[in-house]
Amino acid sequence: MTDAILVNGVTPEKLTETILNGVRSQLNELKKDLTPKEPEDFLTRMETAKLLKISLTTIHEWANTDILKMYKVGNRTYFSRKEIESTLFNSNR
Repeated sequence: MTDAILVNGVTPEKLTETILNGVRSQLNELKKDLTPKEPEDFLTRMETAKLLKISLTTIHEWANTDILKMYKVGNRTYFSRKEIESTLFNSNR
């Protein structure tokens, strides 16, 4: 087992090292392009009212007039923090 097989003048160890370096460089490039997504932050009606400093009645009206998009899970209502912020920023323009 002390005899090394040469493929085009390259030892198996050198070939393995070259392949691993190529794979590592490709993975590093992919890591730069991929950004992890932040988890979506959902707020209850009460949390949304406190955030916007408005009443629950106003929250209800805004949800019914599609000013705020609501998400229903069973009997619970949630609002996306990102959508609330984008609605606020877009309404000032």
